[in-house]
Amino acid sequence: MKTTVSIKGAEFHSYHGYYEEERKAGNQFIIDAEVELKTFDSGDDNIHDTVNYEQIYNVCKEEMNNTQKLLETVVFNIINRFKNDLNNVSGGKVKLEKIGPQLGGKVGKAIVEMEF
Repeated sequence: MKTTVSIKGAEFHSYHGYYEEERKAGNQFIIDAEVELKTFDSGDDNIHDTVNYEQIYNVCKEEMNNTQKLLETVVFNIINRFKNDLNNVSGGKVKLEKIGPQLGGKVGKAIVEMEF
């Protein structure tokens, strides 16, 4: 049985961006993050049999507080934390949206997605 645990629409004000002005001013970001469990046995209703979605949120929050030039680096770091820090995980994906990127014209969002 495939089991996933996810958070959707987590909002952050962070200071990621290639240009120094972006890193100074900051921007609004939205993250959707999901992990797939290797196994899940609900027989004893134990949170240690799953991944607590609070753990997913905290990894995202910590990495969003770590300023990077590239959104790809932020997503890559989150994915690696999922792989290395969370038990019972066989896969996952992260979508990071930068709201209203400053590109010289009207753009709703820039998006980077990765999965393993």
